[in-house]
This record gives sequence, structure tokens and C-alpha cells, in this order.
Amino acid sequence: MTPDTAPPEAGPSWLDRFHAGDAEVLQACYREHFEGVLRVVSRLLPAVDAETVIHDLFLRLLSSEEVRRSFQGGSLPAWLNTLARNQALDVLRRRQREQEALARFASEQDDTATTPLEPALDAESLLERFRRERLPPKWAPVFEARFIRQLSQREAAQSLGIQRTTLAYQELRVRHLLKKFLLSPEVR
Repeated sequence: MTPDTAPPEAGPSWLDRFHAGDAEVLQACYREHFEGVLRVVSRLLPAVDAETVIHDLFLRLLSSEEVRRSFQGGSLPAWLNTLARNQALDVLRRRQREQEALARFASEQDDTATTPLEPALDAESLLERFRRERLPPKWAPVFEARFIRQLSQREAAQSLGIQRTTLAYQELRVRHLLKKFLLSPEVR
């Protein structure tokens, strides 16, 4: 039961249970509000990314009493929508910064295009080094399907026999590791 539908005498009890992280209350919160929050976040992000943001939000609710206590009553859907929208905007800002960094990197590469590449910077050797040094074995199939074979998320998920949201999460983690690897000083 949410604060909007709880009888007045149950309000403080529901809020106390919510703050305490009562599993029944949090499960009901997830079931009742997932679709509404998804509609809000989907206006900003593609569906798979929107689902990831929402799952991260509900994970924060489950794992952080501080986050739960920041809700002091009122409209739970409005509070959840605000948190999810802010989290989606953070994702968009992070992507924008990444795109800007990639554009700068590409322009720096254009400036040095006249100089021959050193053997250590050969693309294949970099990929092999990344696989060997940084890529966890459990994410290797996702790396192969999405980055090497360049399958769509749907095709990759089907070929690996996993959910598309699981694939998207693992792809995000691999992308983060790859970015850190490529931008690390020892690669240059």
C-alpha cells in the first residue's frame, strides 16, 4: 500500500515500514510504481537504458536507508519520478561528456595522423591486451558479441541465451572497463 492509497491511520506505520526497508512495502512500491516511473524515464532514454536506471533506483531504495528516509511523505510517485528523472539526466550528462572526450580524442588523432603508429598501438594487440589484462571472463562473451562481432543487443542476447537487460548491464560494464583501459597512461 502506498501513502496515496493507505488509510490515514496507516500512514505513519507505512512510512515507518518504508524507512525501515520492510520487504513487503518495498515490493509493493516496485510493483505499483515501476510502469509509471518507466514512462517518465523513457522520455529521456531508450527503453533498455530506462529500465537500467529504474532498477538502479529501486536497488538504491533497497540498499540505502538514507535514500528511503529522504522520502518524508506526500506523493510517492512524484518522489520516485523525480529521483529517476535526475538519475536519467545524470546518465545523459555522462554520455555527453564521453562523446565530447571521444571527439577530442579523435581530433587529437587527426592531428597526429601523419606520424606512423607504433606497434604497441595496433588495434588488434590493444584488444588482446584488454582481454588479457582487464576483461573479466564472465563478460568476454558479451564483449565478443557486441564489440567484435557487432551484433545488435537483441541478436547478442539471443545468441548468448541471456536477457537483453542483463546484456545491456554487462555491456555498460565492459564499455566502462574499455574506456578506462584506452584512456589509461600506460596504453599510450
